Amino acid sequence: MNKLLIPALMVIGLTATALAQADAGHPAKDHRRQGSAATVGQPGDAKKASRTVEVTMTDNMRFNPLSITVKRGETVKFVVKNLGKLKHEMVLGTTHEIQEHAALMRKFPEMEHADPNQVSVDPGKAGDLVWQFTQAGTFDFACLQPGHFEAGMVGKMIVKR
Repeated sequence: MNKLLIPALMVIGLTATALAQADAGHPAKDHRRQGSAATVGQPGDAKKASRTVEVTMTDNMRFNPLSITVKRGETVKFVVKNLGKLKHEMVLGTTHEIQEHAALMRKFPEMEHADPNQVSVDPGKAGDLVWQFTQAGTFDFACLQPGHFEAGMVGKMIVKR
């Protein structure tokens, strides 16, 4: 009996340790990437937004518009509308950041978001994202719900000098 009990207790102990580590900031539980999207800009003040841009998301895995042009230094309020029946989101970042985040979402699909550079929107609802673009360049916005990015739900953010 002891021969079976010791290995079983070891497995239980290892499992408990892994679960405790998962609850202590594991991406599957709490996805707050410090410093993410810093190359794209920073959270903006809605009172300082120079304009509002409406972005729609649909279950055909597309954003409308697919490309948005802003000026460096500009603060924009995005009103993001989900016209579909699936949850969608708009995440701002560099191509590398978006691809990295998409890989995490594939690995941990239950991951909760709390990043200031994104907004998650339930079906039939709308959400706001206010962002100040501090760097010129071409960046991405994408839906990183599992499978959506892979299906082509990505757009371009062009930040002019």
